[in-house]
Amino acid sequence: MAKLYFRYGAMNSGKSTALLQAAYNYEERGQRVVLAKPSIDTKGEREIVSRLGVTREVHMLVKKDESLRDAFKQTAAGEDPNSLLEHVETLPVAALLIDEAQFFTPKQVDDMLRIAVLDNVPVLAYGIRTDFQTTAFPGARRLLEIAHTVEELKTICRCGRKAIFNGRKVDGEFIFDGDQVAIDGVEVTYEALCGACYLEESGGKLASDL
Repeated sequence: MAKLYFRYGAMNSGKSTALLQAAYNYEERGQRVVLAKPSIDTKGEREIVSRLGVTREVHMLVKKDESLRDAFKQTAAGEDPNSLLEHVETLPVAALLIDEAQFFTPKQVDDMLRIAVLDNVPVLAYGIRTDFQTTAFPGARRLLEIAHTVEELKTICRCGRKAIFNGRKVDGEFIFDGDQVAIDGVEVTYEALCGACYLEESGGKLASDL
């Protein structure tokens, strides 16, 4: 039986780079992968964008109200009219790789598990756990609840400690009010922070205080 993997980390922990490396590893061995990301992620439009400058077009841009499993089945079979595949693939899919997994709905995350367990296709989901107020994204929370394997991709804070939170900046200043979703590099910027630096910037406040 295939598994659902959730690989998470703070901003700048190399999630997209790791996804693209995993895709390369599969394909180097002659295996087919399908890459997906949520349509709400407008950064790079139809591409996964690594901070190292590597980009790659996805096969699926998934809308919030769309069945992820149905879309995957159609794309895998070459039948999806919205698929970004340039031609119909004939090889079976060896893995579904998902970027910005936190933006998927809990129902779509449940579909990730169904794809792994019922369709026997490994699903590798990459994303962040919490928003700039330290509150879990619904999709990330569901992944933490049901993924077979949860792995942290580590990065460091400006002080050298392990970063676990994502600080949101506007015009270079940290802010702690606003919508949960604001796309990095499009509407705002983010900085990965350790607990101490986050509390220093927030005045000691966490989600329950904001």
